[in-house]
Amino acid sequence: MNPTPSDGMKTHLSEAGGHLKQAASDAGEALRGAASAAGDELRVGKANVKADLADTALSGIAAAEQAGGVAREQVDALMDKGRDLIDSAAELIRERPLASFGVAFAAGWIIAKLARSGDK
Repeated sequence: MNPTPSDGMKTHLSEAGGHLKQAASDAGEALRGAASAAGDELRVGKANVKADLADTALSGIAAAEQAGGVAREQVDALMDKGRDLIDSAAELIRERPLASFGVAFAAGWIIAKLARSGDK
């Protein structure tokens, strides 16, 4: 028996259908692979973001701890300057008691005058 043209057409259409089915299967597999790879990349990216945020928090905490030490240094420096100023004033009073009394009296008089003029 010789195959008829319609038999040949049916055969080719059947082959085309098989190839189309295989192409759809391959495309689905490729999409699943891409989705899986994208999911893996998202998980890695999420882990990296979390690690970076944790590092940021640790650096911020370390900076805050250092800020306390810096504040203590500044307070100590100010206290030293205050002590030096008091020592200088005490030495000046010992060296020139009358001048110191005069300056203190004048300063008190000016402050009292300013306070009275602010009440009006």
